[in-house]
Amino acid sequence: MIDKLAAIEARYEELGREMARPEIAGDHERLQQLAREHSSLEDTVTMYREHRRLAQALEEARVIVSESGDSDLVALAQEEIEQTQAGIEALEEKLRLALVPKDPLDDKNVIVEIRAAAGGEEASLFAGDLYRMYSRYAERKGWTVEVLDSHPRDLGGFKEITFEVHGEGAYSHLKFESGVHRVQRVPATEASGRIHTSTATVAVLPEADEVDVHIDDKELRIDIFNASGHGGQSVQKNATAIRITHLPTGIVAVCQDERSQLKNRTKAMAVLRARILDVEQRKQREELDSTRRSQVGTGERAEKIRTYNVPQDRVTDHRINYTRHNLPALLDGEIDDIIEEMQEDERSRLLEAQLA
Repeated sequence: MIDKLAAIEARYEELGREMARPEIAGDHERLQQLAREHSSLEDTVTMYREHRRLAQALEEARVIVSESGDSDLVALAQEEIEQTQAGIEALEEKLRLALVPKDPLDDKNVIVEIRAAAGGEEASLFAGDLYRMYSRYAERKGWTVEVLDSHPRDLGGFKEITFEVHGEGAYSHLKFESGVHRVQRVPATEASGRIHTSTATVAVLPEADEVDVHIDDKELRIDIFNASGHGGQSVQKNATAIRITHLPTGIVAVCQDERSQLKNRTKAMAVLRARILDVEQRKQREELDSTRRSQVGTGERAEKIRTYNVPQDRVTDHRINYTRHNLPALLDGEIDDIIEEMQEDERSRLLEAQLA
């Protein structure tokens, strides 16, 4: 562990020297990248330096105990040894956690896409339930939610809905929600009381800045059309909806929820950048593991990360084998426990790999 910490300190000092170079000072984009990395290492380096200071103090106190003939001085040194050892142990626990590689995207805002999958109208209703769950969770966190595009169904819920969550650490919390969510319940329209199984897919994409993803305007096809849906007649009077196609990849982003063409274009570009960044990241992951499943899967009932069993008032996250009850509270946004369990599982796996 000490070798890894020494390497981090060396990188921290190297970044400081790099940022001080005149040619870097004039390159705003490069300076930002270096500053972000430098800042991300600062707390770890500070703790490592304090650990080194305590280790030196511990060694000096042990020398006094072994060599001094003054009983009072030895007693003081022994007391200092106990306190310093306790301090070192506490610091080492923090340093072990600090060695877990931080996802550089954790502090990003997110774009969440929820789509009804298997189950017809019931799947659309479930997609609406998930949207409400995340909206209420964001509200509890003091974050803001902004709908970018939606396709509501006549009986309620959504065929699909895309929204942005603005808030500190939004991606670090919501990234675990990506995948197939399965609900088991009796639909309101089911006269015989049979339990139906439906699914919805959730994709959580970190918001991509222009620094993260460069898009050439020449690579875009922009279509303008009349908006439709829950905006009513007023939203359809003018052609304000925007569809942007990234020609090299074929990735498409649509936004029609705003009455302003400019606002729809800005939101559609945000979605497009996030989707392109997600594709690039998945390509990188596949180079490391060609068998890794895609983020969402096909939406089939057998592919699931979590099951919401309404009759039994139970939800189970299958990735960590975690089960809890009080489903109404969970669907009202009380999902902190599941997210914390997922974060702890991620930290444990990353730390194990880091120290291997």
